[in-house]
Amino acid sequence: MAGEMEYVKLGRLGVRVSRICLGVAFRGQPDDAIAVRVIERAVDLGCNFIDCANYYGQGRSEDVLARAMRGKRDDLFITTKVWSRIGPGPNDAGSSRYHIVREAERSLKRLGTDRIDLYLLHAWDPHTPLDESLRAMDDLVRQGKVIYTGACNFTAAQAVEGMWTADRMGLSPWACLQNQYNLLNRWEIEPELLPLAQRHGIGLMTYSPLAIGLLTGRFRRGQAPPAGSPWSERQVDFERAMSVQTDAVVRLLIDIGARLGRTPAQVAIAWLLTHPEVTAPMIGPDLPEHVDETFGALGWQLPGEDRVALDEVSHVATPQRLT
Repeated sequence: MAGEMEYVKLGRLGVRVSRICLGVAFRGQPDDAIAVRVIERAVDLGCNFIDCANYYGQGRSEDVLARAMRGKRDDLFITTKVWSRIGPGPNDAGSSRYHIVREAERSLKRLGTDRIDLYLLHAWDPHTPLDESLRAMDDLVRQGKVIYTGACNFTAAQAVEGMWTADRMGLSPWACLQNQYNLLNRWEIEPELLPLAQRHGIGLMTYSPLAIGLLTGRFRRGQAPPAGSPWSERQVDFERAMSVQTDAVVRLLIDIGARLGRTPAQVAIAWLLTHPEVTAPMIGPDLPEHVDETFGALGWQLPGEDRVALDEVSHVATPQRLT
């Protein structure tokens, strides 16, 4: 059963967003009608924070979201992104002013809206001066086409450079960062990005809370991944990812969940919710019932001793990437 939705400020800003963000890439759901129902179910449960990108499905994510939010637009906080390659042309990728302004207009048209609430640079662009990108984003803010701006997948050093550049040039400050964070991938964000977000009052969206399904309890070491899962076509990657330590994390999630009457996925998301620096973990359900399960991480608190146990079992001295 889904817990009652909670709302928090986006960093130090006044706008309030749901404690869980709905990601609508729908990589595992080809049926648009079902995808729309997923969004509708999340909104019915109080989710007002929805994340998409022009790159997801080459515009499909934004098209599906437009269908689902008809009549509800002004109650939702919508995020989309720019940077990824969306065509074969020389200017069909990156963070140039040309690409940013063109893609913002395209996203607005697909979404059927007059504004993007949070517009994010999807990744660092080493081929474009950062001041060019930030000036373009600032112009969109001044035109009223974008409300807030931010960045995805930036390192702490890159984020600081972005913040410093915006401050030096008098541009709109970033409202939010977005990075991967879960029990199997702590090292990219914990040492520097978490304290940076907290110190400067920047919102933080974290994606892949279940590590591409590994933390749902459906995957175990020595067993074949379930057919139809993201790992079923990646057996070698799965065997590498499902290490002895990963299996220990999964086993502990199962044990804690059994004791608390929660699923392993709910426990994994509840662990993220114990971090005050995290504004909202981003979920990526492909079915309406997946929404109900993941929203079941709300309405209760992970006991302190279980948080410590999960911290200890997931600690790594020499981290490896899962993807």
